[in-house]
Amino acid sequence: MKIAIVDDNSFLIQSLKEKLSFFEEIQIKFTAQSGKELLYKLEEIVHVELILMDIEMPDMNGIEATRAVKQKYPHIKIVMLTVFDNDEHIFNAIKAGADGYLLKDINPHMLFNGIVETLNGGAAMNPSIALKTLKLLRNPINFDEKSAEQVNLSAREVIVLEQLARGLSYTVIAENLFLSPSTVRKHIENIYTKLQVHSKLEAVQKAQRNNLI
Repeated sequence: MKIAIVDDNSFLIQSLKEKLSFFEEIQIKFTAQSGKELLYKLEEIVHVELILMDIEMPDMNGIEATRAVKQKYPHIKIVMLTVFDNDEHIFNAIKAGADGYLLKDINPHMLFNGIVETLNGGAAMNPSIALKTLKLLRNPINFDEKSAEQVNLSAREVIVLEQLARGLSYTVIAENLFLSPSTVRKHIENIYTKLQVHSKLEAVQKAQRNNLI
């Protein structure tokens, strides 16, 4: 089973490699840290059967990359791997053509089984995500019509978002606010979830439109 891993966090890429190292059937053809890098590598290394895809990435996020891959390489299976079972992420990933949706803290055997299931024509999903997907099918949500009143950022999140709007990196924001980079990343993930976006640009634009910053 020839797979690729796409995530902007090199630590998480290594973690996934370690989880999959238990299974001789898995061959990791390459890794990439953005959607753009993925598309470039697919031009060079065509024979990939399945991609494990992060959502929040620079240059081209995972949902945009999924859409692009499915248009050009419809035979390649894509399983989204994310920290959050976010309603809008699930909805947009399925619309983009994702074949499965798993959480990053999944154990090695469940990850392996999810890969096998997806390659055999199934749809790998955590139980919580499967439940959310059923609810979305029963009660479709128009995510574009979510009002600003539903968005409640904490004072700290607003400050982080303001720094993000200035184009500062996680490291610089961490230094400015006397926080660890991982804490800043967690704040930004929470901001993405609350704003229902999956990129820095979208977060800043939506916050500005809603007068949050």
